[in-house]
Amino acid sequence: MNRKKSMDMLHGTLWNKMLLFALPLAASSILQQLFNSVDTAVVGRFASSQALAAVGSNGSLISLMINLFIGISLGANVVVARYIGQGAKERISTAVHTAIVVAVLSGFFVLIFGQFIAQPVLLLMGTPEDVIDLAVQYLRIYLLGMPFIMLYDFGASILRSIGDSQRPLYSLIAAGIVNTILNLILVIVFHLGVAGVAIATVVSNIVSSSIVMFILFHESDLIRVELRKLTISGTELKEMLKIGIPAGLQGMVFSLANVCIQSTINSFGSNAIAGSAAALNFEFFAYFMVNAFAQTTVTFTSQNYGAGEHARCRKIFRTAMLLSVVSCGCLASIFVLGRDFFLRLYTTDTAVLGFAMQRLLIVTTLEPLTSTYEISAGAMRGRGHSLLPAVITVFGSCVLRLIWISTACRLVHEFWVLMIIYPISWVVTGTMMLLAYARMERKEKQRT
Repeated sequence: MNRKKSMDMLHGTLWNKMLLFALPLAASSILQQLFNSVDTAVVGRFASSQALAAVGSNGSLISLMINLFIGISLGANVVVARYIGQGAKERISTAVHTAIVVAVLSGFFVLIFGQFIAQPVLLLMGTPEDVIDLAVQYLRIYLLGMPFIMLYDFGASILRSIGDSQRPLYSLIAAGIVNTILNLILVIVFHLGVAGVAIATVVSNIVSSSIVMFILFHESDLIRVELRKLTISGTELKEMLKIGIPAGLQGMVFSLANVCIQSTINSFGSNAIAGSAAALNFEFFAYFMVNAFAQTTVTFTSQNYGAGEHARCRKIFRTAMLLSVVSCGCLASIFVLGRDFFLRLYTTDTAVLGFAMQRLLIVTTLEPLTSTYEISAGAMRGRGHSLLPAVITVFGSCVLRLIWISTACRLVHEFWVLMIIYPISWVVTGTMMLLAYARMERKEKQRT
């Protein structure tokens, strides 16, 4: 294994290594979101509120279409990391090549399928008439980059399995620069509106995936990709799917709930859609700190569990929970305290800002609560328990939200009533997940 790029997760202090792994991971997620943030900022300031709403209304639908495969990429991370912990060299290479083939096939599947469902689903979501044409145009162009998005996600997961979270970040920095420059040129100079930002996003995804694949093709250790070895191993695919499908289905159901929430947001008009889209960016930024430590928990736990280091697995959970709550809380506080400045980066429309302020104050303020279920779920998935976290998340963060939409939101049709379901669902899901983790720990101790 290339020691310069890999990280020893099995020995030494944890908190510093977890920080070194998680911070580039969080920065990578933030940069990915910045692709969309730059899109919304440019169209909001230089096109129209309708264009801003068109881009914003697609977020939950895009997540719905790709989350199953993102879950499978998580499965690839767990499998490769576990084999590293076990020292199973031959199986590492087989798993890596299986993951790359799955990435390509899944990317083209989403691209083709998405073209057919783009307009019907956006109409079903109640996208307003003054937004629908622009929303469909954005989505269909965005989907052209789907094979490259999948290649980046799977490739980055492979690199992270050896502790390398820095090079995926560098690839996104390069892609982010390309995205920003193209956005400004295509929208301001050529007046292409939502088509311009969609094209810029596709090109940036090509850049990030190309860099990651170049790295994998030129690696000197066991995760090196070779064309002649690209095939699907049934055994390794089964292991990836065992972890990835529950996580992916959880993500899909989660996104389905968000699609329903987006449909309810749509009922408040284009100003609410645009305001929600602007505030959602900062919500994502704060959440990405949590998600980074959750993925760190998965990778560190997978290697240590594979090596039989059960006590260290428990320490990983405690360290990740503390770091997640503190880092997310700090970032959320910055956005909430500076909300007027940050939101005006996206729009100066007073009506749009009103809705954005509501979402930011209600949701972003309490974002650290997501640590309770994300870190717990990561600890369970790292040990191979993927189904129970998925079931808990589906109930607590999906079913509960759908019930709220169909009851409370119909009784009181106010934007703030819709928004408070987020913190409510986080408390319920977090409580259930922590109890499930404690139960798993008791069983693990009894076995050992």
